[in-house]
Amino acid sequence: MRARGFFLAAALLFGGGLARDGFDSWVAATALPPLAVETSVEVRDRDGGLLRAFTVADGRWRLDPGAVDPLFLDMLVAYEDRRFHDHQGVDAMALLRAAGQALANGRILSGGSTLTMQVARLLEDSGTGRWSGKLRQIRVALALERRLTKPEILDLYLRLAPYGGNLEGVRAASLAYFGKEPRHLTPAEAALLVAIPQSPERRRPDRFPAAAEEARARVLQRMEAAEMLSPERAVAAGKERVPVLRRDFPDRAPLLSAALRRADPAARLHLTTLDGGLQSALETLAKEAADRAGDRLSVAIVVADHRTGEILASVGTAEWADEGRTGFVDMTQALRSPGSTLKPFVYALAFDQGLAHPETLIDDRPMAFGVYAPQNFDRRFRGTLPVREALIQSLNIPVVSLTEALGPANLLAALRRAGARVEVPGGQPGLAVALGGLGISLQDLVQGYAGLARLGRPVHLSALPGGAGDLSQRLVAPEAAWLVADTLSRLPPPAGAAPGRLAYKTGTSYGHRDALAVGFDGAHVAGVWMGRADGTPVPGAFGGDLAAPILFEVFGRLKPRFDPLPPPPPATLILPNARLPLPLRAFRPRGAALASATPDAPKVAFPPDGAEVEAPDGTLAVRVRDGAAPFLWMVNGAPAALGQTGPETHLSLGGRGFYRLSVIDAEGRSAAVSVTVN
Repeated sequence: MRARGFFLAAALLFGGGLARDGFDSWVAATALPPLAVETSVEVRDRDGGLLRAFTVADGRWRLDPGAVDPLFLDMLVAYEDRRFHDHQGVDAMALLRAAGQALANGRILSGGSTLTMQVARLLEDSGTGRWSGKLRQIRVALALERRLTKPEILDLYLRLAPYGGNLEGVRAASLAYFGKEPRHLTPAEAALLVAIPQSPERRRPDRFPAAAEEARARVLQRMEAAEMLSPERAVAAGKERVPVLRRDFPDRAPLLSAALRRADPAARLHLTTLDGGLQSALETLAKEAADRAGDRLSVAIVVADHRTGEILASVGTAEWADEGRTGFVDMTQALRSPGSTLKPFVYALAFDQGLAHPETLIDDRPMAFGVYAPQNFDRRFRGTLPVREALIQSLNIPVVSLTEALGPANLLAALRRAGARVEVPGGQPGLAVALGGLGISLQDLVQGYAGLARLGRPVHLSALPGGAGDLSQRLVAPEAAWLVADTLSRLPPPAGAAPGRLAYKTGTSYGHRDALAVGFDGAHVAGVWMGRADGTPVPGAFGGDLAAPILFEVFGRLKPRFDPLPPPPPATLILPNARLPLPLRAFRPRGAALASATPDAPKVAFPPDGAEVEAPDGTLAVRVRDGAAPFLWMVNGAPAALGQTGPETHLSLGGRGFYRLSVIDAEGRSAAVSVTVN
């Protein structure tokens, strides 16, 4: 009965049973299924490589085919529908041949389906054995040919062809069975992908490799007969092993990918600036480091090119599917205490405002700042030492002294100028912010260090193409940023680390909850966090022991050698302590300055703080009131006029912009104003 019905359908269509006008009306009246096929959301790296894909709504892998090897396309048409480019949806000769076979044998031996008919079946998921289903496929195929071009029909096949299990489309199959994009398939791979859709479950190579190999051999034999493959290539292809395992789809940068999808759920493609190879290498490094470190520990890593602001790698967790490590939390974005990694910003501000210089002497002794009495990590005191050594040794008391002189709000303002989002417990910053008493994300911390690496010019880091860019306000003067970078580059590297100058700093948060290391060279900046995502302490965890070695490994996997740091800006003051201007030879805490006669401390009489001034010839007249001569004037932290005995002088400026003008008298007392030059 089925065979007779099949023959009847063919005879009606091609034996003149339908008049031409009636036939055209019948085709034109066809209700087509939806032609917009949902494909998997994809996240790709800077070179277009697949980082992660998501299944479609019904749990199937169905990817946009993209570029497909021409050999596969030629094989597909030659094997499935050699008159594809000539017929109008139905191959009359093939269909009548199939009908004759069915009538002679009492059952359907071959369907005579064209690629267009197969697309019709896949779009509607209609049956293949019943003559009514075949007739419906014929009608839809004819209508499709009137609506779509041949390349559009072929594209639908490449998206929808079944490959076993939840695999649909040639690209999903190529990734799952060969672990590669379908752009460059071998003849054996192309032949297998041609063969599987005819019987996708019985020819799955991961379950029935013998059946898959046999079907592939038939395709190769047909291609040799059609002279598409030479006998030698066909024999060589037949000897290739059929894949017996189905590979996992790429899931690199899983947390970033999920965040991009949430931010724009309608987009099917998300492009990033990530380096796929580096991302994969650092995800492996993070997992290995976390496994070595111990139970429930995780690792997060951010790497960026600070010259452009493009993020090259973003590892939010050691293993995103590990609930024990709270792997679903992106620790590049979580607000955590940065520990001592904020100290370089304090020193940069102090250099910028003329409060200190790397060779300035500073006290490391017991001090109380009101009720706050900080201690060094090892509970020891070093006495008087250069500021450079205080930063290298990461001493707490000197940096708190500088923060008191600067004002903790100025540190927060600097971080915000660098584009960082910071949160302070209680909303009011105290001196403890210098030691990490605030919340900041790893990515924002790395962004702040990028501003130091760029000689005080902040940049917005982004993983989106075109998303990075320079920020409008300067972090600190170039000279101040360079002095900090030069100091940080003198920190000894961890044992066994690659030689070279990397400016870096480590940090450990209160209670050993976070271990961090952030650093940069002349081209790249990176940050490493290690800890437990739930915030529980990790006894014995120190940034120098845990995070710093990983940071150096990150740079080792990024490139073979460090890029050199920039040379000092021309106005940088590089002098020993004995040759520094008198006010910069020793830092005098605010309490010491106030203890002297405060009424006659120097004050900037002109210009007033916050003023907008004109400097048409590049110079600005300034005046100091009170204080003890000689005076040192500084512009954006760089000495501009030394040994001035009178109250008035002229300062050379660089043109329009924002300037911080400071004056220091012979007793080390200082005053400063900020002005905008039009």
